[in-house]
Amino acid sequence: MNTNTEQQNFLGLGIAPQLLDTLERLGFTTPTPIQHQSIPPAIEGKDVVGVAQTGTGKTIAFGIPMIQRLAQVKGRGLVILPTRELAMQVDEALHDIGRGVGLRTAVLIGGASQVKQLEALRKKPHIIIATPGRLIDHLEQKNIRLDDVHILVLDEADRMLDMGFAPQINRILASVPPAAKRQTMLFSATIPDAIMQIARRQMRLPVRIEVARSGTAPATVEQEVFVVAKAEKTRLLEKLLQDTRGAVLVFMRTKHTAKKLTRTVKSMGIPAAEIHSNRTLNQRRDALDGFKSGKYRVLVATDIAARGIDVRGIELVVNYDLPSQAEDYVHRIGRTGRAGQPGRAISFAMPDQRGDLRAIERLIRTTLRISALPDLPPARPQPPRFQQPQPSTRIQTTSPYGNSRPFHMNFPRRRRRPAARR
Repeated sequence: MNTNTEQQNFLGLGIAPQLLDTLERLGFTTPTPIQHQSIPPAIEGKDVVGVAQTGTGKTIAFGIPMIQRLAQVKGRGLVILPTRELAMQVDEALHDIGRGVGLRTAVLIGGASQVKQLEALRKKPHIIIATPGRLIDHLEQKNIRLDDVHILVLDEADRMLDMGFAPQINRILASVPPAAKRQTMLFSATIPDAIMQIARRQMRLPVRIEVARSGTAPATVEQEVFVVAKAEKTRLLEKLLQDTRGAVLVFMRTKHTAKKLTRTVKSMGIPAAEIHSNRTLNQRRDALDGFKSGKYRVLVATDIAARGIDVRGIELVVNYDLPSQAEDYVHRIGRTGRAGQPGRAISFAMPDQRGDLRAIERLIRTTLRISALPDLPPARPQPPRFQQPQPSTRIQTTSPYGNSRPFHMNFPRRRRRPAARR
């Protein structure tokens, strides 16, 4: 099934009246194409493979059918996704939808208190939302059983495989009921062959819904490239930040360069935060919440955030480093131009990265516009990494043996004679 037909409202999709009232109260009036086409077969209990661009409302596309069917069938739902941030956002969205029907959830993610997670499990949640690693931890500790999972959702499954979660995914699939006794839904912006192999093995004649070709970039995002030397990247970023008033999301390849660039942006007098795997859960939550509220105008992130940031109104996405995999380009730029709003994405490519650009262009089937470099601001001194230690006031005598140890340390200690026995 491949069509972009939209419906004017959620009526006629088979949604229960109480959930329709909730959607109206939340301000959801017009379904997106993926919602319009996925919700009816999912409510009927069919397996679904959904391919749609990032930011098109996939959470509601599987959340509404899951909540409605769990009121009809026994058992509970399980949502597996790659990152903590995405797990928390899905939990928030499901609670918004299911608050009126008393929905209970448990979020099982790394970096959070296992004690609180155990408390949530004891309350018999209707839906478990988990990252693969932490769910395996609870399985091994026998804190949870998955034999009552009747609805399984794999969200951003291609990203989970990219992150090396394939063994954990297989372990989880072996712990849930067989495909004939559960409903399975798989949603992502890209569906590589590895994902379709999982679909063929773990799903029953799934309905494939492709509202955009796999790898399609959002049509509302204006894309351009600057070919720039590595030494001039920071100056170009400063120029872009000077010309941009709104929120800016900057993507880096590594956590170490993300940390360094965050210090540099702060030295420009711009509130900035960083989000990557070296940050604790609370630090990542503060960075994301601060970015949403306007406390930080710039968020510097690695690809761990490419699919975990659901922030409306991001004016500009900057690929300071080109992604290591072309597929990640689609997810990065999908952070702007969400829900049909216009957005802008700018990529920095070094002169020797023409091949990486061609790989991205082949994926998105679009030729990226290369822009001329603007006049760059003068280079500014790099902020110090650490505060210089104060010189020690202790005087040490240089050893005549030529080493830096205090003089007395070059002699063996005198052994005490044992006390005479009485």
